[in-house]
Amino acid sequence: MPQASAQYHHGDLRAACLRAARELLEEDGDTGLSMRAVARRAGVSATAPYRHFADRDALVSVVAAEGYRELAGYLAAAHPSPETADDLAAVAVAYVRFALEHPALFRAMFVEPCDPGNEERVAATAAISEYVCGIVHGIFPGGDADALSTAVWALVHGLAFLHLDGKLDASTPEVVAEQVRAAVHALFTASQAMPQST
Repeated sequence: MPQASAQYHHGDLRAACLRAARELLEEDGDTGLSMRAVARRAGVSATAPYRHFADRDALVSVVAAEGYRELAGYLAAAHPSPETADDLAAVAVAYVRFALEHPALFRAMFVEPCDPGNEERVAATAAISEYVCGIVHGIFPGGDADALSTAVWALVHGLAFLHLDGKLDASTPEVVAEQVRAAVHALFTASQAMPQST
């Protein structure tokens, strides 16, 4: 009997399915990810994953939630409490680096259809959103934190996908980091130079 099947009897089927899903994503992207393929990779019956996941979207939602939690760790490791443009740039570089190091997971987090009501995914996404909002509030005091959070996340997220899709030079980590830092500093400089409405 396969090892993963034995693990199920110890309550580890969910973890085995998630591990299998992530392996399949890394190997084949979303094309190779199906409930049947996950079951086969985990060494369990074709119906076993349905004990924990209603369908593929539910499985992808939990994989995405794992990705959001890992991304949050990357961002916090880059700078625990950003206060300057340089700090923000370091966090932005970490975001793009995460996307480039985990392209299939990143696409699953942001491109794959998910269960919009999945509590794990909703909570993990909210945590990232709150983190970005907190950064923006500290760096742009007095600004519209919600609007600026959206702008900053859109900039960094767009940079991540432009690099992933080969639209920007991703030949070395140093080149990527410099492009991301330059974009963040340009945004910061432009925001300071804008005339204030009276």
